[in-house]
Amino acid sequence: MRFIKDEEAVSPVIGVILMVAITVILAAVIAVFVFGLAGDLESGAQKDVQITSSTDSDGTVVFTVFSGSDVSKLQSLIASTSTSSSLLKEGGGITIGFSKDSGIPKSWGEINVVGTFEDGTSQIVGKST
Repeated sequence: MRFIKDEEAVSPVIGVILMVAITVILAAVIAVFVFGLAGDLESGAQKDVQITSSTDSDGTVVFTVFSGSDVSKLQSLIASTSTSSSLLKEGGGITIGFSKDSGIPKSWGEINVVGTFEDGTSQIVGKST
């Protein structure tokens, strides 16, 4: 009886399948970078500003800058509802502890505070509760 010795560790078919799979994955990764699908991750960075809200005696909402490492970079704050808006502060100089009556009644619904920063970005930094 004669034994056939096969000293190949992996079948040639399995080797070809693995090489094709690696090539497809590599092509996909390269395509993401070439076509810019990864995007600019830096642009989505959130600013760190916390604003609290309270209601004063006449029922309007007062906003107070509570904390945040990006407070010094704020250039303006605008309080707005779906039908109205109120400029809280413009021109920078906003610090922790800054407080302003929005002039918007709490009964009008949720009020968003949008902050605009030195770099031109804007984001919601607070909401009425």
